[in-house]
Amino acid sequence: MFPVPPRVKICCIASEEEAALAVRLGASAIGLVSRMPSGPGPIPEFRIRDIARTVPPGVATFLLTCETTAELIIEQQRFCRTTTLQLVDEVEPGVHARLRDALPGISIVQVIHVRDDHALRQAIAVAPAVDAILLDSGNPSLSTKELGGTGRVHDWGLSRKIRDSVAVPIFLAGGLNAGNVAIAITQVAPFGVDVCSGLRTNGKLDETKLAAFMNATFTARNKSLTLRPGSVANHDENHYGNDDG
Repeated sequence: MFPVPPRVKICCIASEEEAALAVRLGASAIGLVSRMPSGPGPIPEFRIRDIARTVPPGVATFLLTCETTAELIIEQQRFCRTTTLQLVDEVEPGVHARLRDALPGISIVQVIHVRDDHALRQAIAVAPAVDAILLDSGNPSLSTKELGGTGRVHDWGLSRKIRDSVAVPIFLAGGLNAGNVAIAITQVAPFGVDVCSGLRTNGKLDETKLAAFMNATFTARNKSLTLRPGSVANHDENHYGNDDG
């Protein structure tokens, strides 16, 4: 069997051009950030809808939402029309089940902010209700919540413990860049990696940084593929969508 590299999700996409660049260089998913209490990348919901429409089949579109009630999350997704919901905050009891009922075919990814062993308990508890878990470095306990985009690395040893303790795919986020993603993949062995600020220059998605990140990701799993700015990647082995599980 050929080694399969981790899926790559490029977050904080702000335009159709950034989405097209991410797809061309091999991203299997893009993240579209709705209103947040803090952090980079929020865009209006009508722009999320417009960008999501341009993404080809086989590439997942994640709506990042900080809403915690089923009604508001359902309203957002039905307007934005993404394929996946990324819940960046802890939601009220029963919300995951209500989302399943109201939004058939939409994948649900729960973010767990890895600060201490409580993250492990959270992940084990929520895993049966979701399609995947994304491990990030925010701090929801602050007066102004940090729910992503911090650029900070968290304890990958704890992330690996979570990865080994749950049966759903794990995405790893938090301070990743071309210089550390291979080490992160080796230590955590995630299903996918997620990056925002590590690929940006003056707030814009940087093609050179993106190509370097993709190369490092593939190399971490002994994938003999070299990408350069201007090249096009094959998505056959680099997909995250509803048919993965």
